[in-house]
Amino acid sequence: MRIFLAGATGAIGKRLVPLLVDAAYDVVGTTRSTSKAEALRAAGVEPVVVDVFDAPALSRVVCAACPDIVVHQLTDLPRGLDPSQMAEGTRRNTRLRREGTRNLIAAALAAGVPRLVAQSIAWMYAPGPEPHSEDDPLDVNATGTRAVTVEGVATLERLTVASPPIDGVVLRYGHLYGPGSGADAAVVPSVHVDAAASAALLAIEKARRGIYNIADPNGYLSIDKARRELGFDPGFRLAT
Repeated sequence: MRIFLAGATGAIGKRLVPLLVDAAYDVVGTTRSTSKAEALRAAGVEPVVVDVFDAPALSRVVCAACPDIVVHQLTDLPRGLDPSQMAEGTRRNTRLRREGTRNLIAAALAAGVPRLVAQSIAWMYAPGPEPHSEDDPLDVNATGTRAVTVEGVATLERLTVASPPIDGVVLRYGHLYGPGSGADAAVVPSVHVDAAASAALLAIEKARRGIYNIADPNGYLSIDKARRELGFDPGFRLAT
């Protein structure tokens, strides 16, 4: 099976690559940087240098790859989650979730890709009884920076699950911690990058269309669906 991994050099993408390669998937991975392409090749990935905002170029590379599944792990946040740059990073990330996701889905449709697995976040639920399930509403009445984030999340999720005939799966990740995430301490809801990557692999192999909370056990949201339907284990860690 051939996987098109958009965001192969990101925090989750880097941890997902060895899982996909070890599982004998044929992986095409994107990066915006030519300097990172050789590292992807060395890891067993066919590298593609492309900007997700360049819709024609993105469509060409997805169609050329002929993937069975597209995995969307794209983000645009400052290195190390630098607090002084997070406001601008949030705006960039929202644009990526809106426009980048739209372009990626259009490319997948043009290539006849039947399935898409996309990265979302798990702390945008509207205030209400906890723990939140995947059916609970997002906080669309939020204000300030949170409102910007919710807009991007809502657009990404809507495009992913409502773009027939694509079978769309959304993974709502907790705050990432672990190697390459920019964070060592867990913030509720949290998820280790290795567990997040394993959830993407499980989604490729087992998930049905819909949304899944992916996090460490916590009181804010329920991960029962992911455990039951995917076999998700929040304690999963890569051997190295």
